[in-house]
Amino acid sequence: MSGGPTCVVCVDFGSTFTKAALVDLATGDLLATASHPTTLPDSQGDGDVLDGYDACVRALAEQDPRAEDADVLACSSAGGGLRIAVVGNEELVTAEAGRRVALSSGGKVVLVLHSGLDASKLAELRAAEPDVVLLVGGTDGGNAEVLEGDAAFLSGTPWTGPVVVAGNVESQPLVASLLQQAQTPYVLADNVVPRIGVLAPDSARRAIREIFLSHVIGGKHLSSRTDPHGRSFTDLVRGATPDVVLTGVELLARGLDDGHRGAGDVVVVDVGGATTDVHSVVELDPEDSGLAREVVATTPVTRTVEGDLGMRWSAVSTVEAAGRDDLHAAAVRRRAQPDLLPDACPDPAAEREADLDIAAAAVRIALERHAGRSKVVVSPEGRVVERSGKDLREVDLLVGSGGVLRHGGPDAVRRVLAPATGDAFEGGWQLPRDPRVVVDHDYVLAAAGLLAEAHPVAAHRLVSRLATAGDR
Repeated sequence: MSGGPTCVVCVDFGSTFTKAALVDLATGDLLATASHPTTLPDSQGDGDVLDGYDACVRALAEQDPRAEDADVLACSSAGGGLRIAVVGNEELVTAEAGRRVALSSGGKVVLVLHSGLDASKLAELRAAEPDVVLLVGGTDGGNAEVLEGDAAFLSGTPWTGPVVVAGNVESQPLVASLLQQAQTPYVLADNVVPRIGVLAPDSARRAIREIFLSHVIGGKHLSSRTDPHGRSFTDLVRGATPDVVLTGVELLARGLDDGHRGAGDVVVVDVGGATTDVHSVVELDPEDSGLAREVVATTPVTRTVEGDLGMRWSAVSTVEAAGRDDLHAAAVRRRAQPDLLPDACPDPAAEREADLDIAAAAVRIALERHAGRSKVVVSPEGRVVERSGKDLREVDLLVGSGGVLRHGGPDAVRRVLAPATGDAFEGGWQLPRDPRVVVDHDYVLAAAGLLAEAHPVAAHRLVSRLATAGDR
C-alpha cells in the first residue's frame, strides 16, 4: 500500500483466547475484532499457537479485507505467561521492591528469595521454573555482599536461565563478569532501590521486556512455523500482555500532550479465570506523610496480581475469601469445568447470576488488596494518618475488563464494579469514592499499549473511547 500502512492488526495471545483487532492508524477506529481459543501444542508437539492467530486474521479479513496484508503487533501471555523469580537481600526492602517491579513488568511472581542463596534455596528456585530471575539487593553504594554472593552462587551452579541484574550499581562489573564467565544470559539495569524509600522500576521493566523478547518467547516452543507472510511468532510479539496493558493504562491516564489529554487517575481491574489483576496510574501527593513512612515507596504506576481470585480455576478460593458459602457449589463447578458457559447449563440464569456474584467478590477483594487502608494512630507527633497500599479514593476512572464484564450485559457494571466504589467502607479501605465506571468491551487497552510506541496518536484515539464512555 502506497504511503505506508493505513491499518494494523493488534493481537493478544492469551492463556485461553487469542484476541485480535484491526485498527485504523489515521483515526484510531476499531475496524474489526475477532477471537479464537488459543491453540497451544499438545504433549506430542502437535498444534501451533499461530493456528488460532490465523483463524483470527481470517475472521478480521471477512469484515475488512485489509486485515490480510496489514502489519501485525502482538503481545502474549500464552503458555503460562512470564514467570519471574525475585532474589534479593532481605524480605522487607529489596525483595519486596523486586516483587513489585516484577509485577509491573507483566510477570507472574512465582518465588521470592532473600538473605543469600544456598543449596535448599536453589532447589526452590529450580522447582519454581522461572523464565527470568530478577537479581536485586543493596542501595547504590550500600551493602554489596549478598548481591555479589548470589551472583557467584548462580555462576558456580551454573544457572542457565536469563537473569536481570537490578541491584547496587557499584556491584555490576563484578556481577556481570561472574555471569558472563558462566555463560548465563543477563541484562544490567539501574537499581530498583537506589536509596531507602525510593522505588525506581522503569529500567528494570525495560530489561525484563528485553529478556522476555530475546529468550522467553522462543523458549516456550509455542510455535514452529510462520504465518502466510513469513512472520514467526517471535517476530510478531512485542511484549508480555500485562506489561503492554499497563502501557495502555498509562496512556489512558496521562495522555500524550495538551492536545491529547489523559483521563486523570485511572484504575483498571481485569477479572480472569485464574487471577484478578489491578493496574493503577495515580499521581502521588509528595506531602503525604503516610506514604513517606514506607521503606519501599509506592509508585504512580502499579500492578498487582491476585492469584487466588478468579472466575474459574480460582473460583473456590474467591468465594472463601469473600465468606460467600452460598456460592461454594457454583465455585466448585467452575473449578472442575473451567470452560463452563452459563448459556450451555441447565439453568443459565442461575449460572449467570453466580458468575456476576463471583466476579463482584474478586473485584472488591483485589481492589482492597491493591489500595490498602488508612487508619488514625497516635505517634510522638500526635494523631497521624497511617496508610498502606495505594490510595485510590480520588481516582477519576474505574475500568473493568475480562469476559464476565464484556459479556455480562447491562447489569455487569451495577453488580460487579459499582459495589467496589463509594465514600465510606468499614475498615478504612482506600477504594475509589466516585469514579466514572466503564467496561473495556472491545479490549482496547492491549491494542493501545501495542500501538503506543510507533503510533501514539492512533493509540491515544483508540484508548480515549474509554475516557468518554458512559456505562454509568
